[in-house]
Amino acid sequence: MNITLSVDERIADEARRAARAMGKSLNQAVRDYLEQLARAQQLQEQLDAFEASALATPGHLRGWKFDREEANRRA
Repeated sequence: MNITLSVDERIADEARRAARAMGKSLNQAVRDYLEQLARAQQLQEQLDAFEASALATPGHLRGWKFDREEANRRA
């Protein structure tokens, strides 16, 4: 897919220099950034779903509480 962007010429020149310093073209740098942006959104959606699931799941500890001594006791 081709995308057309409107960017100030000074910003585009600075971005080209920054991309070149990373060994990339400006086009590749923009593609990489868009991929990272898409992955970050997907990750946030997954984290939100996990949190909702965890909050909706009742605990079944039946009165048990964490006991450091018991956890460190050796058989």
